[in-house]
Amino acid sequence: MDSKNTTLIKRTPLFNDHLKLNAKMVEFAGWEMPIQYSQLKEEHHNVRTHVGLFDVSHMGEIRFKGPKALESLQWLTTNDISKLKAGEAQYSLLPNHEGGLVDDIIVYCIEENANYLVCVNAANKDKDFSWMLANNKGADISDESDSWGQIAIQGPKAFSLLKDVFSDDFSTIGTFKFKLIKYKNETVIVATTGYTGEKGAEVFVPTALTSTLWNELLEKGKPYHVLPIGLGARDTLRTEMKYSLYGHEINDHSNAYEADLGWVVKPTSKEFIAKDIITSKKGSGMSRRLIGFKMKDKGIPRQGYQLYSATDELIGIVTSGTHSPTLDEPIGIGYLKIADSEIGNHFFVEIRGRKVKAEVVATPFVKK
Repeated sequence: MDSKNTTLIKRTPLFNDHLKLNAKMVEFAGWEMPIQYSQLKEEHHNVRTHVGLFDVSHMGEIRFKGPKALESLQWLTTNDISKLKAGEAQYSLLPNHEGGLVDDIIVYCIEENANYLVCVNAANKDKDFSWMLANNKGADISDESDSWGQIAIQGPKAFSLLKDVFSDDFSTIGTFKFKLIKYKNETVIVATTGYTGEKGAEVFVPTALTSTLWNELLEKGKPYHVLPIGLGARDTLRTEMKYSLYGHEINDHSNAYEADLGWVVKPTSKEFIAKDIITSKKGSGMSRRLIGFKMKDKGIPRQGYQLYSATDELIGIVTSGTHSPTLDEPIGIGYLKIADSEIGNHFFVEIRGRKVKAEVVATPFVKK
């Protein structure tokens, strides 16, 4: 890495821990991150059967406080944040003025009407922060990203490991909930959110304690066959669940309904940015839909591959694709014209000049 890049690439509080674990490091969203530690398939299967640890400290954390915190977030997001009680989290979207998406986010309600922590995608953090400030309705907004590390603990044995580390049972509180607890005399946020479809949590921990917590999780996780998990398996796990990844399934030009995210748009509950433009696409206004598909013939779909009908009409594009380790077959996510998007419909993926047959299927690909 040359000196110019060294000043541009960021490192999480766990960078040295990754090196000690012989992780293969790559650039991702401006950060030097582990793509894998052992083998992708081994890491993937370990999350599905045991428990895995993910460094997600590159994610951004933005705080909304004050008497205008709720009003500002209601205007900025598509979901209804007024429904949140303290200790609850919510998946939502940040729309732009054209009805596209600035980002997808998770909002954590620390105190109703007064204090919210918003987790944003690493690549979008600066863009999101600027957008929030520019469209603020009077909240006290601050970027706390440098203050937090974040570790995801995911898998069937995740709650057992969490109980051993924090002496608290998170298995009974339900998904998209969180607790503020003490760890080494500092407050951490343990939230039952995640990006794998498995049981588990994401822990927001003060930056200086991130390595301490990571290594304690690794040590106390040995009876549960814990493994550190890289970005490679993180991507195959989320693809099996058809979870959107910004820059793939959604971007500045995506419509929430076409992206199969209409469930987080609440137009009858409140006003929000570009509401009329976004909702105009609902139902008969949609020209395409995000679908999941499996390959019927040999070939692995990749982002950007074009999709064709049986009559050789261009009808869509692949947003994500991989060989599913759980199913041991190629799967993909993509946009198809509405007329071609029904489950069971056959179409063709162009892979290096060859048209390969595929079929629209129900998702998630892996039922949990």
